[in-house]
Amino acid sequence: MNRLIIIGASGHGKVVADIAKLSGYTDIAFLDDAPGLKVVSGYPVLGAVSTFSAFSQDDFFVAIGNSDIRRRIQDEISSSGARLVTLIHPSAVVAQDVVIGEGTAVMAGAVINPSVRIGRGCIVNTSSSVDHDCVVGDYVHVSVGTRLAGSVCIGSGSWIGIGAVVSNNLSVCPNTMIGAGAVVVRNIELPGTYIGIPAEQIQVAS
Repeated sequence: MNRLIIIGASGHGKVVADIAKLSGYTDIAFLDDAPGLKVVSGYPVLGAVSTFSAFSQDDFFVAIGNSDIRRRIQDEISSSGARLVTLIHPSAVVAQDVVIGEGTAVMAGAVINPSVRIGRGCIVNTSSSVDHDCVVGDYVHVSVGTRLAGSVCIGSGSWIGIGAVVSNNLSVCPNTMIGAGAVVVRNIELPGTYIGIPAEQIQVAS
């Protein structure tokens, strides 16, 4: 198995490194722009993110929470011809016919049920669930403990907050943030920030 280079040595990167180790990687390192950072969770930090081309023979994973930055860096790595991997924690339950895009992480305890499609560069976080026939766009963050009911569609670049619930057969448009604990009971068609039960818009996307 190749060495894995993780872009981003924050808390998210630590979780990704743990999944990588459990998935069989024995050689793991980070790239990060923090000055003076040399070791994270026992793994070396080999340099700044901009040096990634020096490691073109290795596998890559972009572990940055901000979806715009994650998209930009992942596109740069993909365009260079380097290999981006998908990481799935061994304790996650993923149905056989699920399709998951490159650069996506599925964390511990997550459940992804049949006929789900998940895009590139997504985060399906700890103990979240994505039920049957959902479509999750590129660079979406399904946060810790989130519940997506059956046949939900989440647009690219959206963030579904901790413990939020999206009821079945609904759509959330791209570039939308659903606040922690919110409950979505109707389609969301305007990008922005939504909170509460039921979820209501409090801010329009800039």
